[in-house]
Amino acid sequence: MKPWLREMWCIPPEHDCQFVAAMEDVLEVYHRPQDSKRPVVCLDETSKQLVGEIRTPLPPAPGQPGRYDCEYVRNGTANLFMAFEPLAGWRHVEVTDTRTRRDFAWFVKGLLDGRYRDAEQVVLVLDQLNTHSTASLYEAFEPAEARRLAERLEIHYTPKHGSWLNMAEIELSVLGRQCLDDRMEDKPALLRGIGAWEEPRNDAKARVVWRFTTADARVKLKRLYPSVQV
Repeated sequence: MKPWLREMWCIPPEHDCQFVAAMEDVLEVYHRPQDSKRPVVCLDETSKQLVGEIRTPLPPAPGQPGRYDCEYVRNGTANLFMAFEPLAGWRHVEVTDTRTRRDFAWFVKGLLDGRYRDAEQVVLVLDQLNTHSTASLYEAFEPAEARRLAERLEIHYTPKHGSWLNMAEIELSVLGRQCLDDRMEDKPALLRGIGAWEEPRNDAKARVVWRFTTADARVKLKRLYPSVQV
């Protein structure tokens, strides 16, 4: 594999049985048929720097784009949780002030008791961030409630250096290009921008068509697989 492609995908350069085991596990999940009782949901998060204007921007005019002063004032940072159900073409972004275990737990609870309240289990695809575990549920809720929520989750972790395997990252990339590139001075402005992006995208049921399979991985990423001596 070419070095530039490995760097783009964050793929480890040598044989890595832990990587390929986690990769094949996630790829198996992505090729399950759609099942409303066991929906596959990818979850990830990012941050957005909130900035205010020092001078009032000049609006666009015929033949002239809008103009902003290069100076700005920092108004802190907001955290964004992204949940993406690729087979249904549904996504939801929730804005929080922090990205703690409790924030993660409450976001997951909102999914389980909201959109997925009738599902038997939700199949979550996550990266290995330390807050992304059922332990976070026990930090946020009483043991009985934490156990109730945990039993409704089937969690699959992407490998380290394999964040490209999380389809929520694709949606975060789209969100970044279509919405987050704009300056936003505070949390209400951020919420308005995200809402204006999320609603029509959900109405259109914009999906990700995932074509990369385990068979592809065993050919294209063959160098990652350990050599087995029989």
